[in-house]
Amino acid sequence: MDWTLYLTTAAALFVLITLRYFAIAGFFYWALWRRERPLLRARRLTDIRPPRRLILSEIRWSVIASAIYALPGALVLEAWKQGGTAIYADIDSHGWAWYFASIPVYLFLHDTYFYWTHRLMHHPRLFPVMHKVHHESRQPTPWAGFSFHPTESLLGAVILPLLAFLIPIHVSAILFILVLMTVVSVTNHSGFELLPDRLLKGPIGRHWISAAHHNLHHQRYSCNYALYFRFWDRLMGTDRLENEYPFLSTAAAAPVLEPGEPGG
Repeated sequence: MDWTLYLTTAAALFVLITLRYFAIAGFFYWALWRRERPLLRARRLTDIRPPRRLILSEIRWSVIASAIYALPGALVLEAWKQGGTAIYADIDSHGWAWYFASIPVYLFLHDTYFYWTHRLMHHPRLFPVMHKVHHESRQPTPWAGFSFHPTESLLGAVILPLLAFLIPIHVSAILFILVLMTVVSVTNHSGFELLPDRLLKGPIGRHWISAAHHNLHHQRYSCNYALYFRFWDRLMGTDRLENEYPFLSTAAAAPVLEPGEPGG
C-alpha cells in the first residue's frame, strides 16, 4: 500500500466527514435549540437544557470520531480504486432490483451490528471505558450524534467498510447510506421529535426509530439500543416508547412547537 496516498485520502475524508457533520448537526442545533422561535415543527422531549461545556464536549468528541471514521473509509476508497471491494459503478452489472434491495440489506446488517455492540458496551466492565462519554449527554443535542469515546468510534467504524468488501453495493447507494446515517444520528439525538404524532403512531413509528425512541435510552440506559429499526429491541424485550409518552398513549397531547411560536 502507498501509505502517503492512503494518509492523504484519509485526511481528505476527515475534512469531508467533519464538514458533513457540522452542516447537518449545525443546522438542526440552530433550527431547534438556538432560535427563539423554532424553524421546524417539533415536540420538545424534556425540559433539560444541556450546559455549554457539555455541547462543546460533544463537538470535540465528534471531531475525533470523524477522524477515526476516515481511517477505514480511506482503506475502502483506495481498495475500490484497485477493484478490491464489492462497490460497483455500473448499475446494469447487478440490476435495479438489487440496487434498491441493497440499501435495506445494508441498513439491517448495520442495525444488527449496532444493537449488539451497543448492548455489549453497556456491560458494567465496558461502559466506563467505551460508552460513558456518550452518556454524559443525559439530554443530548444534535452535536451528540458522533460524540463517542475513540474506542466506541473504532468499534462503530468497521462495519460499513467490512460490508463494502463483502456485499455488492452501488457507489451512490453507499453514499446515500452514509448521509442517512449522519442524519439519523443527529436527529435521534436532537432532543426534539420531528415526526408528527400520526406517523409515530402509524407504520413508520412502529418500525423506525426517531428521537422520542432514542431519547428514552439516554434517560433510562436499559432500553432502545438500536439505530434504525425497532426490530431487535422488540425481539429482545428492550423496546420502550408508546407507554412512556402521554402524547402517544392518550388523547391529551403535549403542545407541539410550531414554526413561529416561542421555543421556551
